[in-house]
Amino acid sequence: MSNNKNLGDAKTAKQDEFYTQLRDIEEEMQHYRGHFTGKVVLCNCDDPVESNFFKFFANSFEFLGLKKLIAVCYNGNGGRGRWLEYDGDKNGNKTPDPEEIGVHELEGDGDFRSPECIEFLKQADIVVTNPPFSLFREYVAQLMKYDKKFIILGSMNALTYKEVFPLFQANKIWYGWNCGGMDYIVPRGYKQGSSGYWEDAKGNAFFHMGNTRWFTNLDHKKRHKELILVKRYKKNPELYPKYDNYDAINVDKYKGIPEDYDGMMGVPISFMDHYCPEQFEIIGIANRGAGDPALRSRVYTKDDYPNYSDLNVGPTLWVNGKLKNTYSRLLIRRKKH
Repeated sequence: MSNNKNLGDAKTAKQDEFYTQLRDIEEEMQHYRGHFTGKVVLCNCDDPVESNFFKFFANSFEFLGLKKLIAVCYNGNGGRGRWLEYDGDKNGNKTPDPEEIGVHELEGDGDFRSPECIEFLKQADIVVTNPPFSLFREYVAQLMKYDKKFIILGSMNALTYKEVFPLFQANKIWYGWNCGGMDYIVPRGYKQGSSGYWEDAKGNAFFHMGNTRWFTNLDHKKRHKELILVKRYKKNPELYPKYDNYDAINVDKYKGIPEDYDGMMGVPISFMDHYCPEQFEIIGIANRGAGDPALRSRVYTKDDYPNYSDLNVGPTLWVNGKLKNTYSRLLIRRKKH
């Protein structure tokens, strides 16, 4: 899944060995069924021995009405990678038998950025996989360059990347249907002793990641479901203090968004789980790198605070003369109907 030359060392490469459980793939893909008919699906960061993406699409080939399924397997040991091709059941048993799956050797190691792997990308209509988290920026950039439809996994914090946030803002990418934590299959001993690591009765190792999200540019119904807003700013303005350095009110939780405030609001990035483009517009983000300095109403100096440089990268909320937080916030505004 990873490229050692770019990741730097084997430890980082091992941290990219997160394999998605079949049940999580099934739960997400059911919401895109109509998008797959007659399409070529590519899983270009896949290993059929470990990964369940190829298994899911091969077993669901006729049900989804796919045209072709391609998987590209990276060889992290310096050898040649493999690519697999499946174009449907041939003997009528509705099962992807080994003799029906073409297995071929690549010239290179299967890195998704290599010329031969880019040729597979050009053939694809939809890319579905779990790319290396450490190469997420580069992976998304490639998908956008070749104008591909996709459903991929990543950390929700990838939203804040300077290369990724503008795509969210322009409605070129959004979160998928399911949100929340997922238990990934990992090598035994990975971060053993941490709260996220666990093993089942058979000794299979898993690691829980609470900030996993599906990223996609395929439309789904949940994306157009408007939030029901019940809070009122005019009734309790003290619950919505203004930032000291942004002309926006602070909203700690998406459920607290007031239905009677038309100005700019700062909300946690978890708001994107409930973002409806017909209801809200994304003005910007107050975050180092991806933030827009032009949105600030005040720039701090050392006379304001010892760590003034940090205060300039995110909303700064002062309550009763004390600093409450400097958390990153999405800056949004309600659309007028």
